[in-house]
Amino acid sequence: MTNEIAFEMATSAIRFGAGATREAGMDFADLGLRRVLVLTDPWLRQMKPVATALQSLEDAGVRFTLYDRVRVEPTDASFRDAISFAQGCEFDAILAVGGGSVIDTAKAVNLYTCYPPDDFRDYVNPPVGRGMPVPGPLKPLIAVPTTAGTGSETTGVAIFDMLDMHAKTGIAHRRLKPVLGILDPDNTATLPPQVAASSGLDVLCHAIESYTAIPYRSRPLPERPLLRPAYQGSNPISDVWSLKALAVTAEYLPRVFRDPGDEEARGQMLLAAAYAGVGFGNAGCHLPHGMSYPVSGNVKTFRMPGYEHVEHPMVPHGVSVILNAPAVFRFTAPACPERHLEAARVLGADTSRAKPEDAGRILADRIAAIMHTLEIPNGLQALGYDSGDIPKLVEGTLPQHRVTKLSPRPADRDDLAGLFEDAMVAYR
Repeated sequence: MTNEIAFEMATSAIRFGAGATREAGMDFADLGLRRVLVLTDPWLRQMKPVATALQSLEDAGVRFTLYDRVRVEPTDASFRDAISFAQGCEFDAILAVGGGSVIDTAKAVNLYTCYPPDDFRDYVNPPVGRGMPVPGPLKPLIAVPTTAGTGSETTGVAIFDMLDMHAKTGIAHRRLKPVLGILDPDNTATLPPQVAASSGLDVLCHAIESYTAIPYRSRPLPERPLLRPAYQGSNPISDVWSLKALAVTAEYLPRVFRDPGDEEARGQMLLAAAYAGVGFGNAGCHLPHGMSYPVSGNVKTFRMPGYEHVEHPMVPHGVSVILNAPAVFRFTAPACPERHLEAARVLGADTSRAKPEDAGRILADRIAAIMHTLEIPNGLQALGYDSGDIPKLVEGTLPQHRVTKLSPRPADRDDLAGLFEDAMVAYR
């Protein structure tokens, strides 16, 4: 194998400021775009962020068509529904107002309407799909996040549940990135504490996973630059953004959870999500995310407090990720203990006398303490899983090559089974 020689840093433009959503219409008008497809979900459709965004379009003289059926935790079926709707519309650009589910759905709509494939799985990450690269430029997409977590406004990744597999997969290419992410703290003012906690813990995992991922030079060299993956492994630029995101999250996530009215903390968490998005959007995540996908895809009856507006059983993405994190970082720490210790230090652990062999325990304990403070369910058992579910969870993780192969320590089938067993209880 010839090793990679370069990494490529790509991200969206970012605008930050309270009230910035009111500028979205002017952005489209200034680009000469007069027909916009707006995507959101049914719950947000009734709320101020969407009303503000639509008013901005009207004020700028931009015509729009609204699709408000985005599914929270989207599936291939919900992607297809949105794509089918969009194919019946005329539009020059897309505006996504919502969390990661909405923004990811908008990315899929943009791709599949610009370059319809022969088969839906053509663009889906292997081994689930063919992983075809995006053939060319897409229409301008502006993303207005209403949660501080996924960082989807900065990334070229769209995640969804593949229903026949009971596991998540995704589509990944740098051309999927929005042209602009508008970070407006006004849009997170009504987030329930539990939603803020789950979203913020996704930021935390994005940051640690990208910082501890395999180095970019250990990946194979692609045949041509177009084939260089969105997730390239840890690199010097992603490291900066990931550690900054981790530091901001450690300081401000507990504040948002205690007081959703804390505007400074809300704004800082929106920035942290974007920082982490720049980091993991180019370096990638690894095992906590890979293991989270079957946890979300095989949910039985669990409903998280704070998500009462969601009509189906659901494990919020940040919860499904963080529940695996302590077990994973105990496992991966021997591969790069110095990076695990640095992450623990940034999160507030005392590492002054730590030995390399202590790295996994120290980081895992610090994460578990944060989970306890944020009242996160205590492990997979609290979601209704038990040891009998582990084979199915392992099977759902094995196809997640896009992320699992970035783990600093390889995990085979038996390793994954042990990790899921360890994750049944998160803190004691």
